[in-house]
This record gives sequence, C-alpha cells and structure tokens, in this order.
Amino acid sequence: MPLNFTAIDFETANNSAASACSVGMVKVRDGEVVDSAYWLIKPPIGYDSFLEWNVRIHGIMAADVVDAPFWSEQLHDFTSFTENDVLVAHNASFDMGVIDSVSRASFVPTPVHDYLCSLQIARKTYHLDSYRLPSAAMAAGFEDFEHHNALADAQACAAIIVHAARRHGADSMHELAELTGARMKRLGALAADVPLSA
Repeated sequence: MPLNFTAIDFETANNSAASACSVGMVKVRDGEVVDSAYWLIKPPIGYDSFLEWNVRIHGIMAADVVDAPFWSEQLHDFTSFTENDVLVAHNASFDMGVIDSVSRASFVPTPVHDYLCSLQIARKTYHLDSYRLPSAAMAAGFEDFEHHNALADAQACAAIIVHAARRHGADSMHELAELTGARMKRLGALAADVPLSA
C-alpha cells in the first residue's frame, strides 16, 4: 500500500471546537504532496464570536469570514478533497474534535475517516525538547513556515509524516502506525475514537 493521506489543520474563532473559522488540507500520494486547499469558514450561528486571544493566534477576524460559506456548505468540498484518506493532524484529537463539533453544530453528518496523530508519530521518531509543531517540523526538515496559518500547519504536518515514514521504512499509514505504536483511530458517528487494528 502506498503512503497516501491528507494532512489537515483547523483554526477556531473561540474556545468552542464548533467555531471552525479556517481549514488547510494537504493531499499526499505515494509520499509526495500532490494537492492542497485552504478556505475560510463562517462559524455556525451561536459559535461565531471571535475571542481576542484566538485572533491574536491566527489573525482571522469576524470581518474576514462575513462572506465565507458555512461548514454545512463546505462539507461536500471537504469530503471530495479528502476522499477516503487517512487524516493526519498534529494533536489530532483537537482537529478531529473540530470536525465532529462543527458538523454537529451545523446539523450535518460527521465524515467518517481513519486518522493518525503526527504528534504521537513525532514522539516515536525524534528526540526533541519540544514536540510542538514547529519543533517537530524542523526535525523533519520543514522550517520557517507561518505557524497557525491552517495551510502552512497542514503542510508541516504532512512533512512530518512523510519524513517519519521514510525514517521507519513504512510504506503505508497502517504500517507507520504499527512501527511507531501510534493508535489509528476513527472519526465519525459511533466510530469516533474507537481504536483500530493495524
């Protein structure tokens, strides 16, 4: 099986996981980046307040998403891009929680995907003082990116997975999970956070 996956990253307007305001995605086929996408999201009504702390982190303000589509309008594009891929994110429980929460708040089905956490992979691959995304990405040879820009973070995440797979000699996402002891989980409906056999 080839090393195929989609790396993702979300930014949120406030402390609620349902307040997604941007997403970045990077598609990898056979260990090579082949496509990427980025868009702003108008958070669901009731979850659409922008906290100053969040704005300081990612720079997205309420005015920036006034004309952006809601998640319910973007879900088809999201699933078309991600296809049936294993999803990867750094601290994946956050990003998968965003997908689930914003889908529930938008009254649309949560897409079903297997997923891995690049933070877990990094901890089993590198010896670092910090495993935050910038540090882990630097270890993978991906430097000087705009941290907290969703697309740049997704690109960094993808770089970690590709580099880690090469270092471990893994030819697929399931093999990478097995070799590193990372838990492959599943997002969506009743399957969320159910460990899968590799």
